[in-house]
Amino acid sequence: MSDKRLFLLDAYALIYRAYYAFIKNPRINSNGLNTSAIYGFTNTVVDLIRSEDPTHIAVCFDVSGPTENHMAYAEYKANREETPEDIRIAIPYIYKILEAFNIKTYGLEGYEADDIVGTFAKQAEKAGFTTYMMTSDKDYAQLVSENIFMYRPAKSGKKPEIWGIPEVQEKFGVSTPEQVIDFLGMMGDKVDNIPGIPGVGEKRAKDLIAEFGSMEGLYENTDKLKGKLKENVEANKEQAFLSKQLARINQNVPLEWDPNETIRQEPNKDQLRELFGELEFRTLSQRVLGEKLTVASSSNQQTSLFGDDENEEIAEEGTSMRTIEDVKYDYQLLEGQAGMATLKEVLSEADAFCFDTETTDLDVWKADLIGMAFSTKAGTGYYLLLEGTKQEKTNFLQELQPFFSDATKIKIAHNLKFDAGILAQFGLELKNPVFDTMVAHYLINPDMRHGMDALSEAYLNYQPISIEDLIGKKGKSQKSMDTVDKERVAVYAAEDADITFQLYELFSKKLKELNAEKLFTDLEMPLVEVLLEMETHGIKLDADMLKAQSEKMVEDIQQLEKSIYQHAGTEFKISSPKQLGEILFDRLKITDKPKKTKSGQYATSEDILVKYKENHPIIEDIMGYRQLMKLKSTYVDALPQLINEKTGRIHTSFNQTVAATGRLSSNNPNLQNIPIRTERGREIRTAFVPSDSNHTLIAADYSQVELRIIAALAKDENMIQSFRDKKDIHAATAARVFGVNIDEVNREQRSRAKAVNFGIIYGQSAFTLADQLGIKRGEAKELIDNYFNQYPAIKAFLENQKELARKQGYVETIMGRRRYLADINSRNAIVRGFAERNAVNAPIQGSAADIIKKAMIDIHHWLSESKLKTKMVLQVHDELLFDVPNEEIEALCKGVEERMENAVSLAVPLEVEIGKGSNWLEAH
Repeated sequence: MSDKRLFLLDAYALIYRAYYAFIKNPRINSNGLNTSAIYGFTNTVVDLIRSEDPTHIAVCFDVSGPTENHMAYAEYKANREETPEDIRIAIPYIYKILEAFNIKTYGLEGYEADDIVGTFAKQAEKAGFTTYMMTSDKDYAQLVSENIFMYRPAKSGKKPEIWGIPEVQEKFGVSTPEQVIDFLGMMGDKVDNIPGIPGVGEKRAKDLIAEFGSMEGLYENTDKLKGKLKENVEANKEQAFLSKQLARINQNVPLEWDPNETIRQEPNKDQLRELFGELEFRTLSQRVLGEKLTVASSSNQQTSLFGDDENEEIAEEGTSMRTIEDVKYDYQLLEGQAGMATLKEVLSEADAFCFDTETTDLDVWKADLIGMAFSTKAGTGYYLLLEGTKQEKTNFLQELQPFFSDATKIKIAHNLKFDAGILAQFGLELKNPVFDTMVAHYLINPDMRHGMDALSEAYLNYQPISIEDLIGKKGKSQKSMDTVDKERVAVYAAEDADITFQLYELFSKKLKELNAEKLFTDLEMPLVEVLLEMETHGIKLDADMLKAQSEKMVEDIQQLEKSIYQHAGTEFKISSPKQLGEILFDRLKITDKPKKTKSGQYATSEDILVKYKENHPIIEDIMGYRQLMKLKSTYVDALPQLINEKTGRIHTSFNQTVAATGRLSSNNPNLQNIPIRTERGREIRTAFVPSDSNHTLIAADYSQVELRIIAALAKDENMIQSFRDKKDIHAATAARVFGVNIDEVNREQRSRAKAVNFGIIYGQSAFTLADQLGIKRGEAKELIDNYFNQYPAIKAFLENQKELARKQGYVETIMGRRRYLADINSRNAIVRGFAERNAVNAPIQGSAADIIKKAMIDIHHWLSESKLKTKMVLQVHDELLFDVPNEEIEALCKGVEERMENAVSLAVPLEVEIGKGSNWLEAH
């Protein structure tokens, strides 16, 4: 193999791949630019250069305008969606990035990128080069030779695939790569709209190639064919040869490949620095340039909030993001009683102040407080050093209690819940009014990141001092904050407080502009206090019960292993998808049409296996084995490790700013995801228990809240009446859809109606419903049509939501929470469809989130005012869990039900189901 290695990249194949990799969670910079395609493509280029070290590299682009194939067949590629707007916007940036990397680009009107790649690959081969065609497009396989390879980019953490002649032979069932043209011509290509021969799919095409060698060989031997195949082949000869022509990559593009033009060169770092700054590619800047990001200022960013002429000149002169080296600031280190006196004087004169705690750990229970930073105006900051024992610090900080209790002063923090938790550990109580800049930004732009550093860079054009500058990178060598020089900590901490204060000034105005101030003030900020109390109290866990469950699971897993090996006739690694696939599909042959992953491996995911459940008893054993292994490792063995040594409880962290819909989530541990659809999953809940024998767990769960919300929002009288009459909504729906009396509805009809009821919330298609219910697509479509005939207002509401989103760019919940939908008017059906589903789902799921948050706040206040000892300990989806003294059970049930059902007023009554027990499962 030659040491001269040329890599030819198919630009659009890689750009589309990058774009769709981020489709569910697009990368949006502070200017609203979708950088998914740019970032993904650039990352691919960087990875390629680092891992393969090519001597020569070039990127080939499609150019607009008809090609020879379009001339030959007007419908060529007619099925392809129009290029998404975000990709069209990305292309100029990608050209600029390639220019900065000094990588030559090629494109020629009338020719596709694969034509240019094919031409150059063959020219390079003659020049003694080994060429790698980087693309995921299977058509390129026809170009493979001893010196030309396909280089399929890495996916899902796996290594890239390199296809030489043996791989092409195996993949396509051909003797030579040239036969791939015949193969593609015979079976056609839906993506490129190559018609092929009717009735000839992948398997049949392989058989025909094996028997006749080529399209020509096939038509010379049609007498050997039989039945419908013979009829289709003979009747579509012209179409078949046209398809072969369309599948052939042109290797004679009028371009000369010049090796000197494609020699890999060092990048232009200045150009890359500017581009990465504008695009906000922080990680890539570190990887490629070995330096922290500098971001270009933009019209909607604040050029300077440090308030002096010199800083404004700096901002105007350059496009680089500013750092502490570029600005004037007044940060002071305060120590002892003299420092406390200075701080008290500063705070006494302020209407609002920002505070930030500096700790030795991010776990409230483990952290020691080493200092506190404050800011009362842009460009200023004060760091109060704390020394001595915890009790000495607690006593010292009591002088600040009047300021944290002052109802006339706004207390500001970023991630207030953490800082308030730390204050509580050191005897300080935080009282309203308060302002959390992280929560505020969550309402302003729920899809962006909400970390302080990212917001500073996005809104203030300012890059804060990195924590790694002080304590080093994560790992064994990372230092603790209390070992860092106090002067350095003072500047770092004061800067954080200063930045947060500036973000407060921006975000408080922005909330008013977006009509989100009431949602922030009345719902999200009061919720911080509620969540903090829940986290602080925690919930008791029966570790012995989990240990017993773990031991039983080990026995059951071993039994399943034996059964699986017995069915398979051999032992193998059950957790290996590759080995499992070979057992199921090669050895046991549970189906004659197994699906494969893009890497060529048999697909063995749960949704695949469940379809073959009736084909062989091994499938049920495998699914049971997987379920137990996951439950054991993720929950049964992991949960006891999270019990706090001081309290003997689990203290999950509730995340208020993660889900764009407004839903809460939790981590360490994630209690939202404990599976409850299986008996073994539900059993885990038995380990969550009351404080002691004098307490009982009470669970209060909203009944079908999302269906009630959509009925109310859509004003569908039929569904509203069913809820008012307290009917089983799924049975009532089935009765309407199937045209029977409600008492005649059978289990299957109710199950189908339930699937449609919940499916419409998520924009479920007939295809998805058919797959879920195991029925034909036509039957599923009829089911959905009948549903909308019975509930016409629901259908109108869904369409109105999409139209509203198209007009204003966002949708809202009943409390005004917005979900912005940048792709709602996309011309690409896939991208637009995803936005449309969010347009329908976000107001429903978001309203459900609003309702339970309001209920939590009302219950919290009631418990406090009534001086009840009950504690709210968990929130999971539409359910609240309480640790209740036995003497308060009756009052608690009545009070909780009342407040949950009256959290909001809807046309449909809210209903709450309440249960009690000696563990969570029993209560639920």
